[in-house]
Amino acid sequence: MSDGRVLGRVGRGRPPVAARMHIGGQWREAASGARLDCIDPTTEELLGTVPAGAAADADAAVAAAQEASGAWRALGWTRRAALLRDLADAVGEVAEPLAVLDVLDSGNPIAGMRGDIESAVRELHYYAGLAGQTHGVSTPTGPDTVSFTKREPYGVVVRIVPFNHPFKFACGKAAAALAAGNAVIVKPGEQTSLSAVALAEVAEAVLPPGVLNVVTGTGAELGQALVSHPGAPRVAFTGSVATGRRIMVAAAQHFGHVTLELGGKNPLVICPDVDVRQAARSAVASMNVARSNGQSCGSTSRIYVHESIRAEFTDALVDRVREIRVGDPLDEANDVGPLAFEAHLQRVSGHITRAQASGATLATGGSRPGGTGRGYFIEPTVFTDVTDEMPIARDEVFGPVMSVLGWSDLDDVVRRANDTELGLTANVFTRDLRVAHRLADQLQAGYVYVNGTGRRPPGSPFGGWKHSGFGKENGPEELLSYTREKTVTVTLPAEDPDWATP
Repeated sequence: MSDGRVLGRVGRGRPPVAARMHIGGQWREAASGARLDCIDPTTEELLGTVPAGAAADADAAVAAAQEASGAWRALGWTRRAALLRDLADAVGEVAEPLAVLDVLDSGNPIAGMRGDIESAVRELHYYAGLAGQTHGVSTPTGPDTVSFTKREPYGVVVRIVPFNHPFKFACGKAAAALAAGNAVIVKPGEQTSLSAVALAEVAEAVLPPGVLNVVTGTGAELGQALVSHPGAPRVAFTGSVATGRRIMVAAAQHFGHVTLELGGKNPLVICPDVDVRQAARSAVASMNVARSNGQSCGSTSRIYVHESIRAEFTDALVDRVREIRVGDPLDEANDVGPLAFEAHLQRVSGHITRAQASGATLATGGSRPGGTGRGYFIEPTVFTDVTDEMPIARDEVFGPVMSVLGWSDLDDVVRRANDTELGLTANVFTRDLRVAHRLADQLQAGYVYVNGTGRRPPGSPFGGWKHSGFGKENGPEELLSYTREKTVTVTLPAEDPDWATP
């Protein structure tokens, strides 16, 4: 029987691989024996299968993490940091095979997936560098007492990640929890699990058994079992708003600490003083079309353009979108690949159909591109004549679909941009610093970009407002969020004359 490893074994024209989960240093099948298919979204062919874990597998993973967590914490932060750097180096050594694996499994373009592996390596190094910053503080209390705080890891952390950046999220989003001294259970997106299995392969040679466990399965079965497990006091989730609500309810039964990074219907406000063609190119870049085929919670799908340049901008945007090359994501000549799985293609196509039915004008895209007889492809799409009440302006599409809306009054566009239950990111394009700061102050989002394209420098905290979730990632706050604060107050014993007097 296969040992369940996938690196170097997955590819087009190769026999499907039977991957396995990695729990407590052991390669395992699901207790039920059930499996899930891994489909290449470009060719619709079977790449392999992964175990369909459920409650029994969640129990095993939590038990393994609990057993490993004490020794991992006892190593101390300097040794943990060194091992995380070793893991980063080990990932870097197989960066190209990992990137190719993610392309095959997710359909994301090869250039974007190379960037994802680089990002994961940076996050490991970043949190290795911060590992010693989980210290507490002391409080002045007078001559007879000493009071101080200390930060201790939760022990077991469940990290549930989505399908759109498979390796980057499986690896990078475990880094802070590991650095803080926790053992981690990673559950990847059920549609794109193969590179998480590959992460376990790489980590197996670096980290002690049970410190990083990778389990595969559906959210309804395995995910629910993990977040409701009383042995997993800390849960972090990236994904949809609906699933985030269910996770909060499940974890609340054992008072688990939950952080959520959820959806976005993010506005991009373009002011009249911009270079129109540059703004159009940046608007496409901010959609993350060439990195994850527009499947990003940070995509700026609502584009508010000042009326004085609206027509010129729309023409420039359509021209730029029509330049995008759609095709096999392994071909570096292409900019965009397919959506990650068939059901998601149907969902995005449904949004496009409803937008047309509601009166929006399809300016470009919206169909399967020519020359792609198979695969879950959709053309990058632009809608005009969109109003704020239309579903296409209110619902997260999670695909390469942009809507252009006009504005003329600054206060009004702020109100309209904020008129959503979501508040993950916002973008502003202007040369006027006064306007830039005003909009950055008034837009209701956890992260505001000014004249940027959605890239986040290491250390800049990222997280949403409103229904986009709570908690911060990508900075020192994330590291501390994987610790619990304890206060210790020591009362000094009364002076004993028999020994205290010389």
